[in-house]
Amino acid sequence: MKACYFIMFDMKKLKEYLSALSVTIDEAGFEQLNTYYEMVVEKNKVMNLTAITDEEEFALKHFADSISLASAYPKFTEDALSEKCSLIDVGTGAGFPGIPLKIVFPKLNVTLLDSLQKRVRFLDEVITELGLTGITAIHSRAEDGARDSSLREGFDYAVSRAVANLSVLTEYTLPFVKKGGSFIAYKSSDISEELNAASGAIKKLGGELSECPSLTLPDSDIGRSFVIIKKTSVTSKRYPRKAGVIKKEPL
Repeated sequence: MKACYFIMFDMKKLKEYLSALSVTIDEAGFEQLNTYYEMVVEKNKVMNLTAITDEEEFALKHFADSISLASAYPKFTEDALSEKCSLIDVGTGAGFPGIPLKIVFPKLNVTLLDSLQKRVRFLDEVITELGLTGITAIHSRAEDGARDSSLREGFDYAVSRAVANLSVLTEYTLPFVKKGGSFIAYKSSDISEELNAASGAIKKLGGELSECPSLTLPDSDIGRSFVIIKKTSVTSKRYPRKAGVIKKEPL
């Protein structure tokens, strides 16, 4: 039996946002997003998951933002409609963007990776409550998971909304991507300087910058860029390094 939640989430604004992004979700998907919102807000009372709990702000900055990749990068949308497409969300936190993307693309095979066990337990609760299949949550630090043979270079896509320098983020994340796949970093609109600084690291890790589509989230001045890094060769076994080294000495 499903749990009962008493926080009502007005989907009208989210529907407007997704319409502006030309993203379509059926009513069952909206119901799943509604329950997901309720679960995050309820759990947030006892565990720090997000500073954003206002309905409209949550709809924009978590749901619409997570899903906006489908609008900005049509190739991802095309691939995600296939049952063969796999994605890992590195440093997923409360499940963004992985869970919203899974709801929009039910056939997409999703792995949620997070370093905090209690967040992973919450994600397992969400997966069960929403009745999602083809999705799993794993407790692991990124640098450890990327050395796990069952995860390393095993995904068509890796995504991350983590707030980290692109050089650092690429070392954590690109090792998960199979040759021919892509790492997609959710970044702010102004990233030219960061891209230039990360170019050497991207090449050293076996990638190359493919493109960098951008958009402005609906009814806002929030710019979002998606750094698409194509995996062109196998990542050296030297990477990723230990977490302290990665942050202290970016490639």
